[in-house]
Amino acid sequence: MDLMMWAIILLIVLIIVIILLVFWGIYNRIIRTENQIDNAWAQIDVQMKRRADLIPNLMETVKGYMTHERGTMESVTNARGAIMSAKTPQESNDANNMLTGALKTLFAVAESYPDLKANQNFLQLQDELTHTEDKIAYSRQHYNDSVLSYNNTIETFPGNFFAHRMGRKAREMLQIPEASKEVPKVSF
Repeated sequence: MDLMMWAIILLIVLIIVIILLVFWGIYNRIIRTENQIDNAWAQIDVQMKRRADLIPNLMETVKGYMTHERGTMESVTNARGAIMSAKTPQESNDANNMLTGALKTLFAVAESYPDLKANQNFLQLQDELTHTEDKIAYSRQHYNDSVLSYNNTIETFPGNFFAHRMGRKAREMLQIPEASKEVPKVSF
């Protein structure tokens, strides 16, 4: 009987250890995926700041050529200001979408200025902005992949059991508004 009692105690201890190891693994996975989301957002933020830092140089280059395109230049300046003053990821993403639209319009208008299109500074800035846009797109994809991994972890069993007790909720993916997907219309 003593041997049977030790076997039952050992089995109970083993079950408790297994449950604790599962909890520990799931807890660490939730924390890792949350950190991955924060890191992905930081990468997006870095690229958006880089793009915002390029805007003043672009505006100086364009200013001499586009003296009567004030509305386009103001929309780029306003969008840049919105990025710099954004406090939340959603505000930053909205401002970023606004800047993307303003830059599309600026580059579309620039097509009608042959001297500007040939300006080496303008071409270099346009190229840098294009590369930065690519990095932002890649960073957004990484962010959404991280959110997907996190949401899958906390919404599937057994992660949902632990996530609920930890107070974790699903995160929103970054979305591009339909209006930002449209090609800007330029008329003269």
